[in-house]
Amino acid sequence: MALSVGIVGLPNVGKSTLFNALTEQSVPAENYPFCTIDPTVGVVAVPDPRLGLLSALSKSAKTIPAVVEFTDIAGLVAGASEGEGLGNKFLAHIRETDAICEVVRIFDDENVVHVAGKIDPLNDIEVIELELALADLQTVEKRRETLSRDVKRGDEIAAMLDGACQKLAAALKEGKSARGVELNEKEREASKDLHLLTAKPVMYCLNKQTGGKNIDDANDVRWQKLKAFFDEQKAVWVTLDAGAEKMVGDSPAEERAAMREELGVSGDGLGALTAAAYRLLDRISYFTTGEDETRAWTIRHSATAPEAGAAIHNDFQQRFIRAEVVACADLLAAGSYAAARERAQVRTEGREYVVKDGDVIEFKV
Repeated sequence: MALSVGIVGLPNVGKSTLFNALTEQSVPAENYPFCTIDPTVGVVAVPDPRLGLLSALSKSAKTIPAVVEFTDIAGLVAGASEGEGLGNKFLAHIRETDAICEVVRIFDDENVVHVAGKIDPLNDIEVIELELALADLQTVEKRRETLSRDVKRGDEIAAMLDGACQKLAAALKEGKSARGVELNEKEREASKDLHLLTAKPVMYCLNKQTGGKNIDDANDVRWQKLKAFFDEQKAVWVTLDAGAEKMVGDSPAEERAAMREELGVSGDGLGALTAAAYRLLDRISYFTTGEDETRAWTIRHSATAPEAGAAIHNDFQQRFIRAEVVACADLLAAGSYAAARERAQVRTEGREYVVKDGDVIEFKV
């Protein structure tokens, strides 16, 4: 199951450059057969060195990573909730994603005009999140209108959802997100049907300019305000140079390390962004490995063995009998399944087993 992250941002913050860089490093279609590739979707591998080591151990014909789908959302402008720019089309595309990545610019460059006429990333975030909140407010108010008749005739479920909508509307009117609204379990479950934008997890991508005038390097008041906001929100955020990542992505794979050194870019910004999206959505990977293929499978944290099996096929959950499990590190250290068995590191687990990140699993059905 691929995770989908919508990339949003104001004009001229580097959103399109970032998406193009991600697209250059998309997983080849033959290595990701279950995804219909769309021009606005970049399918990017989750960095995981364990995968290549397992594949080499098994001498696998194919190696298939876990992936995150990044979806390029049309540029946001103030008034999007009222139909400005691409308006409703923009908002509809966000509703289809699992999470939102807000791209904000943190470099000063008079040759690259900012829509607000100044570089203030916290203000950019406030504009984006206000538009999303206003769009959600419209959704909530429309739902209350449709519920009114059932509420008047005493429908308990409608009354419960209407109560949740009232709580949500109160927060959204103040420009706050649905994520922070306290709902009981039934209200929260019922409100999922609203598909609210501000209920989605959010991460932030700070686009800087290597060698340029970056507010984090200067540690000026704008950076201090932004950092205080991230600390308060316990936000997931990544800093990268979208332009440099695009140049690296345009280079042949064997030349990318040298290109990074030439540009003065340390680390893999896109890899860090993809890994952050994985963490944001509370996902882990387990592996299957053999001569045909070694593959990383995406599951939610705390999934049981049958639930993890469903990532491969529903039959693995419905007909689950047991699973043979070995930790990736143990298997690699042993050098083979046979050696791992001799060390008693291959375990038989039942339906209640909670899968751990890095487990190598063979399901018995």
